[in-house]
Parts: sequence; C-alpha cells; structure tokens
Amino acid sequence: MPKVKTSRAAAKRFSVTGTGKLKRMKAGKQHILTKKSTKTKRNLRKATMTDKTNEKNMKKILPYL
Repeated sequence: MPKVKTSRAAAKRFSVTGTGKLKRMKAGKQHILTKKSTKTKRNLRKATMTDKTNEKNMKKILPYL
C-alpha cells in the first residue's frame, strides 16, 4: 500500500485533542468587524470542535494527524 497524502490545507487548520477530537478556530474574525458586536467578536476568538457529521471526512484527509 502506498502512503496516503495529507491535505496540507486541512492540516494547517485542524489539530487533534488528547481524546482524538478535531479542534478548529471559528470563521468570521478576519474582516468586516465594524458591524459585529464586541460579544460576537469575543466568542469568535475561542476554538471549537468539528461537527460529528464532518469528522469522518476530516479523518480521511488527515490520516497521520
């Protein structure tokens, strides 16, 4: 069996926790921040876990993570 290539774009965006879940940062914190409230921007700072529905696909493109 040949080696499976890791999707480098996904590898830069996701990291694995100790329990094996995938951690990601929230989207929407790059630009157009003037119309967003302080509370919204504060909540976008925090990392979150990937959804269970996407986890199977993510593990496929990140085989060695």
